[in-house]
Amino acid sequence: MKDLRLSAAREGGLRTVVEAGGVAVGRGLVVIAGPCAVESEDQLIRTAVAVKEAGATMLRGGAFKPRTSPYAFQGLGLKGLKILGKARRETGLPIVTEVVDTRDVSWVGEYADVLQIGARNMQNFSLLREAGKSGRPILLKRGMYSTLEEWLNCAEYILAEGNSKIILCERGIRSFETYTRNTLDLSIVPAAKSASHLPVLVDPSHGTGVLGLIEPMSLAAVAAGADGLEIEVHIDPPNAKSDKDQQLTPEAFARLMRKLRALEAALARIEADEAELRPAEARPAAAAGSSAAGGGPRSREAAGQAVPA
Repeated sequence: MKDLRLSAAREGGLRTVVEAGGVAVGRGLVVIAGPCAVESEDQLIRTAVAVKEAGATMLRGGAFKPRTSPYAFQGLGLKGLKILGKARRETGLPIVTEVVDTRDVSWVGEYADVLQIGARNMQNFSLLREAGKSGRPILLKRGMYSTLEEWLNCAEYILAEGNSKIILCERGIRSFETYTRNTLDLSIVPAAKSASHLPVLVDPSHGTGVLGLIEPMSLAAVAAGADGLEIEVHIDPPNAKSDKDQQLTPEAFARLMRKLRALEAALARIEADEAELRPAEARPAAAAGSSAAGGGPRSREAAGQAVPA
């Protein structure tokens, strides 16, 4: 790929781990969960407590909502950010929220641990530059019509401003299929991890828009190698002000989390077994400080080191 000076895969397959609010994205499975939009203090706090109890590692919630229709709910703005701040204080969960305007980057960053740039703004180059200057971790969603190369070039805009804290997120692309809201392109996960050193997340909620598909596609994303997921959860989905058809109940999310953690553990065991079967000369050297037997990739991640892909 042309001109990928900063986002391209590194020699030796070394990967980036992004620290965000005390969470290491790219080391173990990270799950960001919460409602599409912040609607009220009661709605967000109750949802935040529920996803925390289920095992989520970060809280998502939109204070600013770019919508297809100008008449749809657009979010609570500053009030929503203050509610997110209260949820962080009460649960300890780091906050992920979208920024949609260059003028808002600095003050949204006062409330958010991670600034999300949505699919519609992936190629908003002024916003990418301003987000890069903020120094905040950036969750960069793939545009709905964008190629891998275009996506990584957008990451280059942020990296070129001196901000290396970028998390890529696949959220589905547009295709001829009409059954789902979007077509969730899980092949992009190993492709992006091969082409770039940046961590890759998957959003199965926007990626499918179909409630019954969120669980299987979440599990498939983890099996494909995703570093984490961003999942929409609402305390009362039928009465949600946006995306009510794709938001899990807290109970459904808790069931999914149990399956995700079981799958993560199973994949780690398989990886450890494969590491033991490889000839000694083919095994990568163990990272300094790692005490786990075999020095496999999971143990190096736990030691806080960049690890080979």
